[in-house]
Parts: sequence; C-alpha cells; structure tokens
Amino acid sequence: MKKNQPDGCRLLTLRQTARFLKKHDCYVILTHASPDGDTLGAAYALYYGLKEIGKIASVICPDVIPKKYDYFVRETDHVLREDATVIAVDVAAPSLLGSLQEEFAGAVKLNIDHHVSNTHYAENLYLDASASATCEVIFELLTQMRVNINDITAKALYTGIATDTGCFKYTNVTAKTHLIAAQLYDYAIDAPEINRLMFDTKSRKLLDLERMVLDTAEYHFAGKCMLLCVTAEMQEKTGCGGSELEGIAVISRSVEGIEVGITIKQTGEREFKVSLRTFPPLNASEIAKKVGGGGHAGAAGATLTGTLEEVKDQILVAVKQTMEETYAGIVTA
Repeated sequence: MKKNQPDGCRLLTLRQTARFLKKHDCYVILTHASPDGDTLGAAYALYYGLKEIGKIASVICPDVIPKKYDYFVRETDHVLREDATVIAVDVAAPSLLGSLQEEFAGAVKLNIDHHVSNTHYAENLYLDASASATCEVIFELLTQMRVNINDITAKALYTGIATDTGCFKYTNVTAKTHLIAAQLYDYAIDAPEINRLMFDTKSRKLLDLERMVLDTAEYHFAGKCMLLCVTAEMQEKTGCGGSELEGIAVISRSVEGIEVGITIKQTGEREFKVSLRTFPPLNASEIAKKVGGGGHAGAAGATLTGTLEEVKDQILVAVKQTMEETYAGIVTA
C-alpha cells in the first residue's frame, strides 16, 4: 500500500484495489452529477464485473441518465445502502456528487479515478492520472481481477474511453489507450454506432440552443480565448438542458486560433458551471485551480457563484494570469 496522505486517505495500488473489491460482497457505485460517458461507463462496467464474481451491487446516479446510454445501462440490484460498501467512480471531489453529496460524501470507502485534481476525500483511493479515462482504469482493474469481460461490459468501457478522449482526438490519448480500445474491438461493441450516438447525433432543440450561444460568443486576449454562455433563459426557451449541454464546451476546439475555450452554463439563480478547454502549452487545470476547480491539462472546470458578469470577470482574470505565466509576458485584453 502506498503511503497515507496527510488527510488520511489511503492510496491503493491496482492489485490492492482488486483485493478490496474481492473482499466485500455488497456495493453501491456512485457516479457524478450531469453524468457523461466515462462516469456511467465506469460504473456499469464495474457493476457487470462485480456481478461476474458473485457480488451484488447498485449503480446510483444523482441525475436522470440520458436515454442515449440505454445500450449498456440496465436496472441494477436492490441494495440496502446502510449494508453496502460505497464506491465512487470518476468523481474527483464530493461536490460532484450533486444531490447525493449530503448522504454519501463522508461514506465513500473507495474512489476510483483518473483526475489529477482529485481531492482525496475517500477512505481509499486508486488514482491513475495518466489514464485517458476512468474506464481505462476499470478495464485494467477487471483484467487484474481476472473477470470475464462480456459484450455489454465492453460497450460501457469503450463508451467511457471514446467520450473522454473526444473519439481519440484529445491530448490525453496514449498508446495504452489505443491498445485497450483495440482489445475491446474483440467484442460485439459496434463502435461505429456508439460513436454516431455519442458524437454525431443532436436534437433539434440542441441545435437551436447552439445557435443562441454562438450569437453571443465573445473573444478575448487577441482572439486567443473564446467565451460562450448558456443562460437559464436559453435553456428554458429551447427546452434543452442537463447532459444535452455536454457538447457546447467543445465548440471552441474547432475555431481557428483559439487556445482557451470557456463555456459558462447557468445552473442556479447565482450559480454557474464553468468548463475550460485548452491547447498546449496552456493548462486548463491550472486555470481552474485559480477559481477553486480542477480537472485535466486539456479539460477542466469549476462552479462559481455571482452574477453572470461577475463570473465572466473571475474566469477571465484566471485565464489572463495563466496565459501571462505560460508565455512569460503581458497578455492584451
């Protein structure tokens, strides 16, 4: 076992995590709020893996799971929460548990993650910050446990890896990522159909929302930074919200000359979720840390409070500071 952190969190190795999962018999597996392909894929792949070795488990998501994931999402076991060992997957901080935070934040016995910004809130943590996705970690864990991976488990794993890498386009992709994906092709996953559902399919109301968002686009710092806002009014007018908004954050990646993309989504009267996308050498995680958030080098985020203009000012100050530190010079507005 690796050394304990000052906060008491025990850092486990892959082998120790496998032993932990074999030791207990009943699990509750938690995903983060506003679920994406990686947190859902990791949760359900782990669920199917645990079932293969005779365990019982329940997957609990704080929000409604979008129907586009129906090809691997199934009803799980009925588990009494007070009798279960609680696991969180792809959840870097307890605040990401959303409506489940109050009940479970202090009860997580094992956290499996790949975010370098993980806050070490769980009793035990298996963290592989070099992994492209938590599903990459779960694949290695199931392999370590000698668990039979079937077609539905492979679909869940492929979904998480594909979505967290932008269909293998992002800088978090490694040779290992491709090797794992290649092994998943040995199963009946229908990768083209998964990629169509995840990347090439939009509702008409999402198209209407994207048009509104692009009409209000702002450019800062000599055109190197693009800022997009998704207000409550836009969401109400189009009827588009929740996980449907995931794709808005990546719009800036396709705009020529943009090095930092900021997407501000209103989640409450004075609450906003900020998503950051960057290209090297800029680090999205370093920007997010300045406003109390975290994430990866290319993708990170934070939750900020205030008016929309106040939130804009906060994040733009953080972006400017990071650009000045990175380029060792003054950045123009």
